[in-house]
Formats: sequence, structure tokens, C-alpha cells
Amino acid sequence: MNPLSIAALTFGVIFLAELPDKTALASLVLGTKYRASYVFAGIAAAFAVQVALALVAGSLLAMLPQRWVEGVTGLLFLVGAVMLLWPKGDEEDDGHAAKEPSSNSFWKVAGASFVLVAVAEFGDLTQIMTANLAAKYASPLAVGLGAWLALCAVGGIAILGGQKLLKHVPMKVIVRVAACVMLVLSAFSLGKAIVG
Repeated sequence: MNPLSIAALTFGVIFLAELPDKTALASLVLGTKYRASYVFAGIAAAFAVQVALALVAGSLLAMLPQRWVEGVTGLLFLVGAVMLLWPKGDEEDDGHAAKEPSSNSFWKVAGASFVLVAVAEFGDLTQIMTANLAAKYASPLAVGLGAWLALCAVGGIAILGGQKLLKHVPMKVIVRVAACVMLVLSAFSLGKAIVG
């Protein structure tokens, strides 16, 4: 698979998985309170850090024999699909509340946005999926770029128009489409692990 195809696949998978995520909701809330460009700068920087960490983890995973990589990534995609489909309890208090900046300066708003997203994304489903894709494909730059662009796109959409999207596309549909994509990727990876 060429790097452009890998980046496009990564973008699609991460984009769909991130849409129903708490980070999109946090970006939406921050965007309603503060200047959108300041919030976006903070979340884009946080996403870059999280993608870099995922690529390192994926590179370590890639050192395993190919059948093991396929098996592990298949299982992790399956876990991701289950996480999306599993009914969640009350998520209003997710433990990731950030202190509101005391002023609307660029550094305070971007810094608060960075901290909130960096903490919320650590060990998150999309970070795990990015690590999986980095291990599966020998193109960390393509995976990293696709993942970062997808995360930034979702963050930007959430900041500028998340409420409008939800008026046209129910969240359940978005979650189910993301889960179906992950189930297909899981089946493909597990099949390759079994067949060899």
C-alpha cells in the first residue's frame, strides 16, 4: 500500500473514531467560550504530541513477528469496536475538567486547551488505533500525518460546527459506522494472522 493510501485510510478510521469522543465535546465547549483560533492552536499541538507517542508505541509493536503484529492489531481493533458499541453510563463528569483560563490571552486559552486535550487523549481509543496502524504499515510518517489531520479536522469541526453536524447526523450513526470500520479491520488483521 502506498503512503498516500495509508494516510487516507488512517485519516478515515481516526476521523470516524474521534467524532463521538470526549475530546470533540471538549473542543466544542472550549470553542463556544473562547476564540476558535486560540483553542485550535492548543488542541492541534496536543494532538501532535499524542500522535508522536502513538507512533513510538506502534514502532515498538512492529518489532514483533508479522503474524503477531496482525493478531495484536486485530484484537485491539476488536477492542476498539467494542468500546464504541458498549453502552456508556453518565459521561458528563469524565474526570478531565480543566481549569478555565483567567483571561482570553492566546497563551492562556491555547495552554488550557492543550492540557485538556493532552490529558483526555492519553491512552484514548484513537491513540491506540494510531499505534496499531503504525505497527501494521511500515510508514509511520503517513500514519502520523493521517492521524494528526483527522484529529485536527474533528477538533476544528467540533469548534466551529459540532452542534450543526449532530442536527443532521445522529451520534449513534457515527458511532456505528466507526465500529463497523474497526470490525472490518479487525477481521482482516486476524484473518492474516491466522492464515499467515
